[in-house]
Amino acid sequence: MKYNDINFNKKTVLITGGAGFIGSNLAFYFQNNYPNCKVVVLDCFRSGETFSNGNLKSFGHFKNLLGFNGIVISGDINDKKLLKELEINYKFDYIFHQAAISDTTVSEQDLMIKTNVNAYENLLKIAIKHKANMIYASSAATYGDSNRFEVGHESPNNVYGFSKVMMDNITFEYLKKDLNISIVGLKYFNVYGSREFFKNKTASMVLQFGHQILKGLTPKLFEGSDKILRDFIYIEDIIQANILATNPKRSGVYNIGTGKARSFEDIVNILQKELEIDNGKEYIPNPYVGSYQFFTEANIESTKEFLGYNPRFEMEEGIKVYIPEIKRLFQEEVK
Repeated sequence: MKYNDINFNKKTVLITGGAGFIGSNLAFYFQNNYPNCKVVVLDCFRSGETFSNGNLKSFGHFKNLLGFNGIVISGDINDKKLLKELEINYKFDYIFHQAAISDTTVSEQDLMIKTNVNAYENLLKIAIKHKANMIYASSAATYGDSNRFEVGHESPNNVYGFSKVMMDNITFEYLKKDLNISIVGLKYFNVYGSREFFKNKTASMVLQFGHQILKGLTPKLFEGSDKILRDFIYIEDIIQANILATNPKRSGVYNIGTGKARSFEDIVNILQKELEIDNGKEYIPNPYVGSYQFFTEANIESTKEFLGYNPRFEMEEGIKVYIPEIKRLFQEEVK
């Protein structure tokens, strides 16, 4: 499905983090809809390196790009020599910046700021030189424990959320200049859907609960999960927002969610209904009290007004569409 009237054929698109969850979905959007679009994927593909929390430093995986016929570059956005080569060797029309340390439990503050904040500004400078519109991933983690999910009311409670606030601040500073490009930040809420499996423990609870149920296990929920509410958004609506953000003169930072908070209890109920398996539920203490958002709900009024965005998938529809992929992954990757 095409989300706007822009013809991306004969355009050159850079997708950073293009072997990750959202980046790979974007790569296939262009390949499937605009066969003459030149798509360059840059990703720091996974190695065995881990952070101090034991999680992988990169979730980029070749399997997310199986069937992709564009250009693939393995590299780190912190590598200034690589960025210079990109600047010299290509002329980008659009940059979709999805690369980041996205694990909210990472404690290496220095690397988080370097990767998420400083590298973003370096990429933004390339966008300005190329006159390329920049669309980048911000996050609902910027809001932390705020009770207003509107741009300008951020209150991050971890370094990841802080890094995304700093990215948004850079955007606002650059937008004061006459740049002749658009810069759009998209604050993703809780995203789920195809190609997230290789995020491992940081994949959505939709996928994790789905595989627990298929294993015959009782889904483990934090105590009070019926009162832990998040704005869960299906990947297709994330792609919609990114493509709408390419329209000129739409610069700004916008929330990308459904505007409806749902509980983790709802996820389990919908999954068990769609899978036709009822394994009951088990409740465990929440070890993340103090660094965990207990409520998120995107205010998407300005997103609708300025981007023309309208979420298409309620949680029930999103999970239903996702079920065949959850089953396939279970058969091919989990069992």
